[in-house]
Amino acid sequence: MGKGFFNVPIAINEPVKSYAPGSPERDAVLKTYKNMFNSKIDVPLYINGKDVTTGNTRTMSPPHDHKHVVGTYHLAEQNHIDDAISTALEARKSWSQMPWEQRAAIFLKAAELIAGPYRAKINAATMIAQSKTIHQAEIDAACEFIDFLRFNVQFMTDIYMEQPESTSDAWNRVEYRPLEGFTYAVTPFNFTAIAGNLPACMALMGNVVVWKPSDSQVYSAKVIMDVFEEAGVPPGVINVVFGDPVMITNRVMASPDFSGLHFTGSTFIFKELWKQIGDNIHNYKTYPRIVGETGGKDFIVAHKSANVKQVATAIVRGAFEFQGQKCSAASRAYIPKSLWSDVKNYVLEDLKSFKMGSPEDMSNFITAVIHEGSFDKLAKYIDGAKADTDAEIIAGGNYDKSKGYFIEPTVILAKDPKYTTMCTELFGPVITIYVYEDNDYVETLQLVDGTSEYALTGAILAKDRYAITQATEALQNSAGNFYINDKPTGAVVGQQPFGGARASGTNDKAGSAQNLLRWVSPRLIKETFVTPTDYRYPFLGE
Repeated sequence: MGKGFFNVPIAINEPVKSYAPGSPERDAVLKTYKNMFNSKIDVPLYINGKDVTTGNTRTMSPPHDHKHVVGTYHLAEQNHIDDAISTALEARKSWSQMPWEQRAAIFLKAAELIAGPYRAKINAATMIAQSKTIHQAEIDAACEFIDFLRFNVQFMTDIYMEQPESTSDAWNRVEYRPLEGFTYAVTPFNFTAIAGNLPACMALMGNVVVWKPSDSQVYSAKVIMDVFEEAGVPPGVINVVFGDPVMITNRVMASPDFSGLHFTGSTFIFKELWKQIGDNIHNYKTYPRIVGETGGKDFIVAHKSANVKQVATAIVRGAFEFQGQKCSAASRAYIPKSLWSDVKNYVLEDLKSFKMGSPEDMSNFITAVIHEGSFDKLAKYIDGAKADTDAEIIAGGNYDKSKGYFIEPTVILAKDPKYTTMCTELFGPVITIYVYEDNDYVETLQLVDGTSEYALTGAILAKDRYAITQATEALQNSAGNFYINDKPTGAVVGQQPFGGARASGTNDKAGSAQNLLRWVSPRLIKETFVTPTDYRYPFLGE
């Protein structure tokens, strides 16, 4: 994939900067981090291109230093949601008619702003707001977001070029119209790139958006909107609201003009939203599009032929990068008995070298989990494992929230393959391992498939090609993104389109043309050149 409509490179993955000691990018992001950390910002709602303050505010604090306040954000009332909807519908009159290459130019400019003048700022904001290390912020807030914006333009170009056959008698063409009405984006805390992409990809295709970011991501969401505004997104095209999610969603979904939901978050909430749409279906002017990426209980399976160091590294990186808060993070692993001793030793050796603390100290591999609710949930399951006879904590198990929400990377060894932490999504730096008999490989694959309601990501590590083939077939429905000899995280836009099925979502593959097609309503236009003037066909005779 290389050249777009203007015959210039568009869909090129943004290189990841190293942030090695002494590098200019390291100095720039540390300076920006310190300035932002020691300042206080006020984040208004953003409706019709204007900042809207309500006077009803909440504070924002870094998860790794929760007593330190970096700013406030304003909470919407019902009238603000109604304003956002009416504003979006008014903006649609012009935005939906704008030539698509003009829309493309806006989001390509946004990509270049992030790649250049906003790179340090959006990375620092993500480090502060979501407690990501600089590497995790770089591959998310900078590189993945840039990739989404660039590749989406390429995908849009490809979609518009897809046209039906015509004949000498008639010209057939498809017009890829935006959805009629307005769309609703609900985004998570864990990826700044996802937060930006969900509203941006719908707007790129000519839609107008009401966007509700996670309360835990407002700080970096403000940077996203600053970028969009500078890039030239017109007033009313993307409107940002914060506050009570139930109230906001009720107002959005009560509107007959609601036409689509783009969601990333919990499985339970997504199912409730789907039900709410169904309950309101008779009120809508059109059938709303529903796209969601939700939970996961992502797995690693090692075969007896696997390289033990590779298995250990896949576990350590897959489970503990960004504190296990990636949708794709490994949270259960199945290791053959013959490899377990060596795998365990390598994992423990790596964990001993981990440093944990603020992302400002770039020697830290682990920082804090997102908020107190997450911390308390994880602590509860860790304490449960300490008390249960069916489980043993072989690494970690400590936690402390006096300064930040720090959970020590924890490895649980389960005697029962259906132990609670083998089945329940935890969303934190906890992985549970089950050791199986080498000869039970086939049965273990069946166990992996049947243990979880989710089907987001998974990985198989093996040298034996027959074992890889067996796993690929047996786990066909267990993961929308399946990795061979790698960790189950790290999907790259344009290379590994991301999404899962079962309770993990609609599998509409963010970072692909398939996702963008959900946000258009094609219209076929047939133009006949020589129009018949007699109804009679030859079969009728004289």
